[in-house]
Amino acid sequence: MKRHRNVKIVATLGPASSTYEVIRALVEAGADVFRLNMSHGAHDEIRARHAIIRQVEQDLDTPIGILADLQGPKLRVGTFANGAEELAEGADFRLDLDEAEGDATRVRLPHKEIFDALEPGASLLVNDGKIRLKVKDCGADFANCEVVVGGTISNRKGVNVPDVVLPLAALSEKDRKDLEFVCELGVDWLALSFVQRAADVEEARTLCKGRAAILSKIEKPAAVKAFDEILAVSDGIMVARGDLGVELPVQNVPPIQKRLVRRCRAAAKPVIVATQMLESMIESPMPTRAEVSDVATAIYEGADAIMLSAESAAGQYPIQAVATMDNVAHEVETDSTYREIIESSRKVAHNSVADGIVAAAREIAETTNVKAICCFSQSGTTASLVARERPRVPILALTSIRNTARRLCLTWGTNCVVTGEVDRFKMAVVNAARCAREQGLATERDLIVVTAGVPFNTPGTTNILRVAPCDERLIFSADPE
Repeated sequence: MKRHRNVKIVATLGPASSTYEVIRALVEAGADVFRLNMSHGAHDEIRARHAIIRQVEQDLDTPIGILADLQGPKLRVGTFANGAEELAEGADFRLDLDEAEGDATRVRLPHKEIFDALEPGASLLVNDGKIRLKVKDCGADFANCEVVVGGTISNRKGVNVPDVVLPLAALSEKDRKDLEFVCELGVDWLALSFVQRAADVEEARTLCKGRAAILSKIEKPAAVKAFDEILAVSDGIMVARGDLGVELPVQNVPPIQKRLVRRCRAAAKPVIVATQMLESMIESPMPTRAEVSDVATAIYEGADAIMLSAESAAGQYPIQAVATMDNVAHEVETDSTYREIIESSRKVAHNSVADGIVAAAREIAETTNVKAICCFSQSGTTASLVARERPRVPILALTSIRNTARRLCLTWGTNCVVTGEVDRFKMAVVNAARCAREQGLATERDLIVVTAGVPFNTPGTTNILRVAPCDERLIFSADPE
């Protein structure tokens, strides 16, 4: 299904979007990848949604990516005898391991690892940062705090610890079970929550055993500091602005977003910008102007994908939310300023033959009348490198491996087509010409650029480029063998 835009749209599935009819409508409205949130929904529900996506994929004859988002370690306070208490600014409040129900002076925090890492002066944020505590003194099983920002604290509210790297396991027991379940089910991307260090990603990769690509969610200050190391061992990145905006001052998030997007682009790894992009559309059929500007900003930055969370999972207008993103993307990408920004922020890479091939493909396409860049890619590497160039012409990603096509659904500008295996470059050119015509990207009178790696079916060998006609008779007459 050819899109008239380059940025991809990720839509989260949930109670508002679990039927065949709605999921198909979401694809037709513009969704390229579906997110399965493992924080919500039993395995039977996840399995049913997965099956529907694959049925829609078959019926529409187009690859669809599936991203499973692991919950990650959740830190929460215990319960209160009265259900909730009001904390006043300047008051003392204690967190400890005592199993007794809490009151206005203390509550249980059943996470010994937090106490092991805390130091005097550290901040603790409760209930998405609405309550802020400052540690006065602490020990192995307690932390005496001052209430810096007061408010209502109630049962099992979440806790964030922005100032320290917590000695937490990257994956909880639930995450491990969920990881094995979704990998056996057959998802294309696995998102890791609350990543703090590169070792967290490597642990998940070991468990994943190559069954899905690994996407790291950047939502903690520690992950921002260690970003280059995390990016190096990840297949993709999500800028998860929700918790990031809780643990850091909100004004810090936009410049961090811009820096992370540019680093991902330079590394040729897909990056998703997520959280509250069209939040008002949970209840309204129309977004706010500020939300539209937020979506547009991510597109202008060159993000590979933009994501809907509750808007499509639990909102009243899931299809309209996807259509709104699609419309904004089309409008932005046809703006002349868009190309100026994208091209001025392009980072030139001269590290390998493959870098030179894809840069040459873009230059040729943009200085001649070439209609598309067609790349054969078994692992997805060639297509990702071409996408890093952010060319002005469409990218046609051809692969004989369906899972590769599905993973590339997250990559900027790629029109993914599953094709038969080829063992000679001439047949690769013929297949590319046929697909370009079938996808409506070119006619018999047009030229295309074809990139591939020889020998075929060997990942990471991008080493050949040809400008070819879309008329197969001309291809065979020029190379009859």
